[in-house]
Amino acid sequence: MIMALDGAPVDGSAYLDVVGLARHAPGWLDGAVAFWSTYGLALFAVLAGIGWWSARRAGGAAAVTALGVPVIVVSAYGVDALVKSAVREDRPCQSLRVKTLEACPAPGDWSFPSNHAAIAAAAAVALVFVSHRLGAVAGMAAVAMAISRVWVGVHYPHDVVAGMAVGGLVALLSMLWLRKWSVPVARRVAATRLGPLLSARADDGVTAGRDEPSVSGPVS
Repeated sequence: MIMALDGAPVDGSAYLDVVGLARHAPGWLDGAVAFWSTYGLALFAVLAGIGWWSARRAGGAAAVTALGVPVIVVSAYGVDALVKSAVREDRPCQSLRVKTLEACPAPGDWSFPSNHAAIAAAAAVALVFVSHRLGAVAGMAAVAMAISRVWVGVHYPHDVVAGMAVGGLVALLSMLWLRKWSVPVARRVAATRLGPLLSARADDGVTAGRDEPSVSGPVS
């Protein structure tokens, strides 16, 4: 038998307060939050695509940084999943036996930390290195995602806070490393068939990577 932790003593009362608010909220609000909780991660993929498309006009290093966003998000998810399997905290809807907007996940689908919050925070932090404006939008969306996961009843507040911390830290460290190596990576990629991914100009398939020191920062 697998021993599982009970996170209720940490902030179970706060969780119950949020779930109670959701239970008495207007139907349209619950529906909107539930929709965002389920499908909202798609927005971060769209923002990453916009970031890459815009970064191609700034040069090879900027494009490499933008292309690193989805890779970093997947890495953050992997780290979060490892922590989740190591901690093994039961879902609050299982421990506290409350009715929630979203169906309670099956036993063994652990709660801490939140995968959704980790993915959203990783995308937001990574996008800051691509574009300050996209990063700001993603940051607000990440907070909304974290809140929605508590609202629908599948996570404690500490689950989403920890998820955002894990995702944000992985993204920050990864982006700092990638920014350091973006110029040599851009030069290598530019010499391959993937070169067009780095520039919006046809002739940049050859020159991408030679003008990179001036474009290694975010595209605002």
